[in-house]
Amino acid sequence: MSRYTVLEGNGLTSDIESPTGTHLWTAWPVNWSATVAGALGAIVASLVFGLIGTAVGATSIEHFSSWKDVTRIDVAFAICAAFFAYVIGGWIAGKITGATLSEHTILHGALAYLVATPVLVVMIAAGAGSAFGGWYGGLAASPIGAVAAQAQSPDAVRGAALAAVTALLVALVGSVIGGWMASGEPMTFTHHRTRPALSLRKGAR
Repeated sequence: MSRYTVLEGNGLTSDIESPTGTHLWTAWPVNWSATVAGALGAIVASLVFGLIGTAVGATSIEHFSSWKDVTRIDVAFAICAAFFAYVIGGWIAGKITGATLSEHTILHGALAYLVATPVLVVMIAAGAGSAFGGWYGGLAASPIGAVAAQAQSPDAVRGAALAAVTALLVALVGSVIGGWMASGEPMTFTHHRTRPALSLRKGAR
């Protein structure tokens, strides 16, 4: 028999025994209610930021044929909008779980991103691209979008795809950071490395 020390989700430790040669693992439970709520929060925040961008005159990717027509302010607004929208979604998902370990809240933030993205693609394909500021226009995969793409120049098509993938990658980073913030743990890798030792000392008291 081998003895192992397991770090539980509540920050406490427990000792368990297992026959020699067997493998132990810890399942990460998924709270789907928190995940769906976080995804909806990210989508609504993206919609709000997209409408604000349209209201203030931010350039839509659907209305220009070259990246030369895009100003740095437009790019900064689009990136910040995608980032903070999913920070909100990740924070909602992580907070609802009630977990205190950053790994669990980050997982739910990333899952909220995975749930929100297909919904966003369906909404863009249905013609809601302008409502999100146009930077997700490259996600349109409907036949109508395909016909419109043929009428555009190759630079415009590439620009739409680049804008969409940039927004999606920035959104993924935002969802992870939002989930991390929801845990309440210090957002440093030093704390992550020293946390098991701190937990063991607390359990020994």
